[in-house]
Amino acid sequence: MADLLRKEDTYTYQDLLNWPGDERWELIDGHAYAMSPAPLFRHQKMVGSVHAQLFAQLQGKPCQVMVAPLDVRLTESNLEGKSTTHVVQPDVLIFCDPSKADEKGLTGAPDWVLEVLSDHTAWKDQTQKLALYERFGVREYWILNPETHLLLVHVLHQGKYKAPQTFLGPAAVSLTSFPELEVKID
Repeated sequence: MADLLRKEDTYTYQDLLNWPGDERWELIDGHAYAMSPAPLFRHQKMVGSVHAQLFAQLQGKPCQVMVAPLDVRLTESNLEGKSTTHVVQPDVLIFCDPSKADEKGLTGAPDWVLEVLSDHTAWKDQTQKLALYERFGVREYWILNPETHLLLVHVLHQGKYKAPQTFLGPAAVSLTSFPELEVKID
């Protein structure tokens, strides 16, 4: 499939649904980004740990925590009235509005997102996704480096992310958007 894509082409969510094969892709501003190769073991270990911690803490509460792969569709209308769809698969996310969920994933911004950096996606996570999540109002965006255990916490304030708070693991960090929740980074 990757051989058929050209960098200058733009794609829609409908295109993505019709692509052959079982490769994972994201769309940002209509540009396709492969989600392979598979993440390394340490990446998946951190994703699993954060998901498990938040899952346990959210039991019986209205918000839900989900883990990739899960399509998150972010849509906006441009000046011509055409719709642009962005499709991302955050490593871990929390959403509190059940109307955003459907069988295909989520439509609309999650409330909280964690991306664990990998060699293949680090640049995109720290630049394009940061801008995309800010634009669509993700209240809190965490970026975790699995090699250094450095955590950057971006919190939305008046539509813009403030300068990130930094934490160096091992640390226990409360979610700014959900202060009753805490994640141990070790």
